[in-house]
Amino acid sequence: MAEYRWLKNYDKGVPKTLEPYPQKTLVDYVDEAVKEHPDYPMVLFKKRKMSYTEIQKLSDEFAAALVAQGVKKGDRVALLMPNCPQAIICRWGAWKAGAILVHMNPMYTDSELEHAFKDCGAETVVVLTMFYKSIKRIQSRTSLKTVICTGIKEYLPPVLKVLFTLLMEKKQGHYVEIEKGDIWLQDLMKKYAGAKRPDIKVLPGDNALILFSGGTTGTPKGVVGTHHSLVMTGLQFKAWFEAATEPYKDPISIVLPLFHSFGTYAVMCTGIVSHLPMSLVANPRDLTDVIASIEHDKPAFFPAVPAMYVNLLNHPKVKEGKVDFHSMKCCNSGAAPLLAETKKRFEDLTGGRIVEGYGLTETTMACCCTPYKGTWKQGSVGMPLPDVIIRIGDIETGEGEMPPGKEGEIIFKAPQLMVGYWKKPEETKEMLRDGWLYTGDVGYMDDDGYLFITSRKKDLIKPSGFQVWPREVEEVISAHPAVAEVSVAGIPDAKQGEAVKAWVVLQSGKTATTEEIQAWCREKLANYKVPKYVEFRSDLPKTMVGKVLRRVLVEEDAKKGKA
Repeated sequence: MAEYRWLKNYDKGVPKTLEPYPQKTLVDYVDEAVKEHPDYPMVLFKKRKMSYTEIQKLSDEFAAALVAQGVKKGDRVALLMPNCPQAIICRWGAWKAGAILVHMNPMYTDSELEHAFKDCGAETVVVLTMFYKSIKRIQSRTSLKTVICTGIKEYLPPVLKVLFTLLMEKKQGHYVEIEKGDIWLQDLMKKYAGAKRPDIKVLPGDNALILFSGGTTGTPKGVVGTHHSLVMTGLQFKAWFEAATEPYKDPISIVLPLFHSFGTYAVMCTGIVSHLPMSLVANPRDLTDVIASIEHDKPAFFPAVPAMYVNLLNHPKVKEGKVDFHSMKCCNSGAAPLLAETKKRFEDLTGGRIVEGYGLTETTMACCCTPYKGTWKQGSVGMPLPDVIIRIGDIETGEGEMPPGKEGEIIFKAPQLMVGYWKKPEETKEMLRDGWLYTGDVGYMDDDGYLFITSRKKDLIKPSGFQVWPREVEEVISAHPAVAEVSVAGIPDAKQGEAVKAWVVLQSGKTATTEEIQAWCREKLANYKVPKYVEFRSDLPKTMVGKVLRRVLVEEDAKKGKA
C-alpha cells in the first residue's frame, strides 16, 4: 500500500491496514461471543447485567416475531427510543430478520418524524412509551402499519422496576394505553418465546442501517450504511485502542445516543467487535444518572462530546471529589472541538487520556483520531485510522491535493463509506464522486499527517471580504478566564456585508463585558477577526450529542432584527 505520511506516526502495534477484511457482520461477532463466553455481560443497564446468551435469545425471538408480522429482507424497521436494552435487542432482531434498521432521534418534532418515516418508508416501528403519542399523531400520513410499544422499565432489575412503576411511570410520562391493533413488545416476546432465528442469509454487503444526517444545515437525509460499514468502523477503532482495553472485561460507556453515528458506529460497533460490555445510559443530560452509571459500571473506555466532559467537571459531586473516574483508561471526544483546558482537567481527574476524533455520518465514522499513546497536537483531530485516506482538495473545486499546511476541502476514501442517501441519487452524486466523499469541511494536514479542521465551507465568515473561520475566534474567546462556552458565526451587517458575532456563556460567578471580550481578541487576532458583536447568554442551543447549533443562533439573531 502507499506510504501515506501519517502511517509513520501510528502507535506501535497499530496495523497500517486491516486487509484482508473479514466477511462478517455484527451478528456474527455476537455469535462468536456466545460460543466463547456465553455468560459474560454484553449489556449493562441500571445495575442489571444481560449476558451474550440472553441478548442472543431475545433477539432471535424478536427476529422471528418480525418475520411473522410480515417483515421481509430489505424492509425498514424503525426504532424510536433512547439507549436501553430494547435498542440492542431490536437492532439485532431486525438484522437477523434481514431488515434495514432506522434508528430515529426521539426528540424529533412531529414534522421531523413525519418526514423521516416518509423518507425511509418504514412500515414497522418499535417505540418507547414516552414517544408513542408522537407516532400516533403522524401515523396516518406515513406508511406505518405495525406499531410495537415498550416501556423503559421492562429490563430494569426487579426492585427498580417496582419502584419505577410506583413512583415514576405516570409522573414522568412513561405510562400509556395503546390503541387497538398496536402491540406491546413484551406480549410479542412472550408469544414467540423459544422461537428460533429465521433462516435468512444476511451478507456483509447488504444494507444494514439508515441514520439521518444532522439536519442543522437543511432537511435531514437518510444515510445508508452496510453491515460491512459497521464492522469496518468497529475494527478500525479496535485496532486504534486495543492497548487500552481488555476483551470481555473492560466496559465501554454508551452515553452517546445510538441514533447518532458517533454512538452507533464509533462506540457500539467498537464494543461489539472488541467484545467489551456495553454500559448504556438512557439520558446523557441526566448527569446524576451518568455519574451513577460510571460509579457502578466503571467504564474503561468513555467516548463523549466536549460538552459532556465540561458538564461532568462542573458537577458539584465531581468538584467535591466524591466521584472516582480512575477506571477510565481512555476517552474519545468528537462532534465538536475539544478545548485544551477541558482535556487537561479531565485527564488530571481520570488519570487516563482523551483523544480527539473526527468523522461524519456519511463516512459511517471512517475517522481521524489522535494516537492513544503518541503525540497530541492542540487543535488537531488526529490522523486517519487504518485504511482511511484523506486528501485536502482545492477549496472551490475539490480537485487536486493541497500541500502540507495549505487549507482546502477535506475529502475521504475508506472501505466503509455510505452507500448513499436513501433514494436521493442526485444528492448522493454530489457528495460521492469516483470513490471519494466530499465532506464540505475545510482544513489542512501538516507534515506528520495530522488533520486540522478550520471550518465548514458554509460557516466561512467574510467581513468586508476577509475570510474568518469561526473556530479560530472560538478558540481565542474560550481561553478567556471568565468564559465557559462560546459560538461564533457571521450575521448580516450594513457596513461589512457580514460581521463576526460571538455568543458567550460565562462561568458561574464570573463577569465580563463586550469590550473586555473584544480587547482580549485584539491581543491575539487580526482586527477583522475580532467580533463586532458579543451577546451573553445563559446557554447555547445544542443537538442531543452536544453540537452547538450555529444556525439557530443566526436565525434567532435575524428574528430580533425584524422585531
